[in-house]
Amino acid sequence: MSSKVGRYRGSIKDYPDFDASQDAETLYKAMKGFGNDKQAILDLITYRSNQQRIQIIQDYKSLYGKDLIDDLKYELTGKFERLIVGLMRPPAYFDAKEIKDAIDGIGTDEKCLIEILASRNNQQIHALKEAYKDAYNRDLESDVIKDTSGHFKKMLIVLLQGTREEDDIVSEELVEQDARDLFEAGEQKFGTDEAQFIYILGSRSKSHLRLVFDEYEKVAGKSIEESIKNELSGDFEKLMLSVVKCIRSIKDYFATRLYKSMKGLGTSDNTLIRIMVSRSEIDMMDIRESFRTQYEKSLYSMIKNDTSGEYQTALLNLCGGDDDAAGEFFPEAAQAAYQRWELSATLASRIELKGTVFPAADFNADADGKALRKAMKGFGTDEGTIIEILTKRSNSQRQEIKKAFKSHFGRDLMADLKSELSGTLAKLILGLMMTPAEFDAKQLNKAIAGAGTDEKVLIEILATRNNQEIQAINQAYQEAYHQPLEDAISSDTSGHFKRILVSLASANRDEGGEDLDKAVDDAKEVADSASGDSTSLETRFMTILCTRSYPHLRRVFQEFIKQTNHDIENTIKKEMSGDVKDAFVAIVRSVKNKPGFFAERLYKAMKGAGTDERALSRILTSRSETDLYNIRKEFKDAFEKSLHHCIESETSGDYRKALLTICGGDD
Repeated sequence: MSSKVGRYRGSIKDYPDFDASQDAETLYKAMKGFGNDKQAILDLITYRSNQQRIQIIQDYKSLYGKDLIDDLKYELTGKFERLIVGLMRPPAYFDAKEIKDAIDGIGTDEKCLIEILASRNNQQIHALKEAYKDAYNRDLESDVIKDTSGHFKKMLIVLLQGTREEDDIVSEELVEQDARDLFEAGEQKFGTDEAQFIYILGSRSKSHLRLVFDEYEKVAGKSIEESIKNELSGDFEKLMLSVVKCIRSIKDYFATRLYKSMKGLGTSDNTLIRIMVSRSEIDMMDIRESFRTQYEKSLYSMIKNDTSGEYQTALLNLCGGDDDAAGEFFPEAAQAAYQRWELSATLASRIELKGTVFPAADFNADADGKALRKAMKGFGTDEGTIIEILTKRSNSQRQEIKKAFKSHFGRDLMADLKSELSGTLAKLILGLMMTPAEFDAKQLNKAIAGAGTDEKVLIEILATRNNQEIQAINQAYQEAYHQPLEDAISSDTSGHFKRILVSLASANRDEGGEDLDKAVDDAKEVADSASGDSTSLETRFMTILCTRSYPHLRRVFQEFIKQTNHDIENTIKKEMSGDVKDAFVAIVRSVKNKPGFFAERLYKAMKGAGTDERALSRILTSRSETDLYNIRKEFKDAFEKSLHHCIESETSGDYRKALLTICGGDD
């Protein structure tokens, strides 16, 4: 049962007119002879409660002298087998099997350990330990101790005790004390007192901790999650963040886990199966609601798009229904989307944008110029020295090095670098040597010149630069290519897409704050155009999205939700197509969270087969002194892996070394 009083919130219920013997017979016939009837198996098992399935197992044994789970394992294969067999186990034994699989073999599945132990209540933890002992004749706590280490191990052992306080009586004095203790153990301490975090987060009741988190934000001026990210690291950090998320909202935690299991290339089927099985008779309806609210799509539709065959059908049966209604929000989702824009405005005013490349201390342009000349003189090239110098100097310092090199040796440093380096490393280093405006102008020219147009690059640059940056790009483009940027765009694009790019390239975006009355009118104008012809729609969107300030647009997008019960991005995706859609979506995402926009671009550059080195080099070069540190943080939050790790995995050699230096650290 969920916390919603008296209401059952699972998606699987007891089957009416249940007959265990008849079901056992149906399953036996479905597996008898050559081949098997998978549809009959999944239709029966996914429409019975766990208690009913246990009765079917018993009757199957009585009728046929065989073990039903063994027969299912023999007849089925792959993900479908794992799902169906998982449904046949009692909840505690299912958790025990998942934990055993996570611990056994080469390596440990820490995410599985975290998910189960952070989310189960005391009763479930005790049942899990008993089931583990019964099934494997081993002590779960001993196995966890053998397979984990450090503070991560200590917190897991605390959770395994199943002794979290469960009363709802809260002491205001203790709430304040715990908030102060956490603050003093982390933000106010040189180093971190991890034991204090373990004790408080591992033992206090959920109702108490929710108040502690609120009080902590008042004391520290930041959320407990922000402090955990700053003070802790690795699997211990992930575990503590999961504990906090489960305490705040168990349904939000599992909705996020499900979304991440299906997001991007490939599906984490083990996670998907584990959650769909374990929550189907507890709170699947709540998880569905949270999923729809957070991600503006239904869990059902995402499963349908990400899976196939009998496996898909079984998962959809467990899901229990589709919450999508013609792309519209239900009230809770509309409110959540509205609040996300409010949060976007708050974060934009609070968060300091930071790069990863800074001016070198004790900088000496002459010495650097001489070292670079030595690295390129004679037989062979010392790429290590070139990388060490140029990736650890600011752009303005690199410009000074160019002048010093010319003055000392009468040579063009760019020409020498181009002659001595090759491939992706050469392009990266040469990009670093240009001014930001020259670099962007070069990228835009590459996107326009030659066979075909790289619309993604045009959108990425023009949708994310401010007026001052675009004015500098225009000047650099004119100087380098003897043609106005606007003319180059106009000759290579057409229609509404051309008009959007030309508008952005004109650098006429208002740079003031928000005007609430005007925002209401702007939202109404966009909303009214959505019901008219597409020409009107695109023109009005362009007029507002390409000229209004970012703070004002955030308010417009909030008002749009209030007026239409839609999110602006969903409307764009529904009503528009092609490059026009992509350009408007890029503007909206840049307004919402520019570092998040670039984090997603970097992820897409490295996921799947092959790596888009041009995108990778372009973004790391252009954002290295602006907000690459923030992009790193967004990357880690969104994709549960560090940007450093992905670069390390997807690139090699000196190119990798240079990129990792620019990246500035592993999160």
